Amino acid sequence: MVDVHSHDIEGRKQRWRGFLSSDSGTRHILQINYQPDNLPRPLPWRERKAERIEWAWESYQRHFERTVWLHDDSIPCLNPFTGTEIFAEAFGCPVHCPEDNMPFALPLIRSASEVAQLRVPSLDVPALATLFEIADELQRRAGPKATMKLVDIQSPMDIVALIWDKNDLYTALIEAPEAVKELAAKVRELLITFLDEWFARYGREFIAHYPAYYMPCGITLSEDEVGAVSEEMFIEFYLPELVELSEQYGGIGMHCCADATHQWKSFKKIPNLRMLNLVQPVEELRKAYQSFATDVPQMHSWCGRGPAWTWPQQYPEAARVVMSINASTREEALELVEKVRTASSTPTSAFAGTVEGKVKERTDDID
Repeated sequence: MVDVHSHDIEGRKQRWRGFLSSDSGTRHILQINYQPDNLPRPLPWRERKAERIEWAWESYQRHFERTVWLHDDSIPCLNPFTGTEIFAEAFGCPVHCPEDNMPFALPLIRSASEVAQLRVPSLDVPALATLFEIADELQRRAGPKATMKLVDIQSPMDIVALIWDKNDLYTALIEAPEAVKELAAKVRELLITFLDEWFARYGREFIAHYPAYYMPCGITLSEDEVGAVSEEMFIEFYLPELVELSEQYGGIGMHCCADATHQWKSFKKIPNLRMLNLVQPVEELRKAYQSFATDVPQMHSWCGRGPAWTWPQQYPEAARVVMSINASTREEALELVEKVRTASSTPTSAFAGTVEGKVKERTDDID
């Protein structure tokens, strides 16, 4: 059992809480992805449960040991690594498991007439029971104070798009909207049952599935279908469930890799939106940093141009930003922490106009 009080984990969590609430004035959070600690992940198949547990346990120990010498803001977590298919599979969707890629769900229904016969599954179905078995064993090893990573949660409407063949679903949004809402309600019922049990077992604080950021409470999910629908459809089908989930759990963090600029205004209507992650081309993300600067903390797929210690001065003054930066050596990791911390405490005006166009563009994956 790891002693989670032996390192500055609580101090890191407190910094995150101040950042997320804007109470502390903290504008930047720094996470170093120390690549030598990255172990090859086993594909998240049920029959590889033992491998997944050992990978997650070794990864947790490596990250925890790193907190002794690397003082960034990352928080070690127990990772019950999953794919996107888990809730669709629970409803009965077949799952394809490629040998060299993530598993994914195949459609179960192909018309509105099939929705009524679909039943909400229990948490005992293998797709979900396995997740609790993995998390239970990891918690047993680490102790109840360890922070758990949340499984891959898709929004109810995103899970609908996995269960229902999209060739028919998008037509049904217009021709059979009540059937779509009926299925989304069933998915939402399962998600709430799952989340209530998950938080009861492992606590309300957690690390988001993607990207990895700390949440003291609330939920996190992916909303990846909204690029294909109008703003009016988002408001009718997607926004109400996001509002409900955020209000029920005390906040929400959202990942979106859709081309969904036309939904940004509606994203701002989600109450207690704690974090927004967008995966888009650089120019779109530049607009996002500005658009959401005063509304929500941001953790996007592109963090800035040039060396990482120049990034803090490139964000809008009011923006709260999580920077996730790759480091291939211990020396590089230590240098990044020192220089980025210094830059984060330097007034923006000191760098204004000095970075753009003078340094080589650099992008880092956030995963």
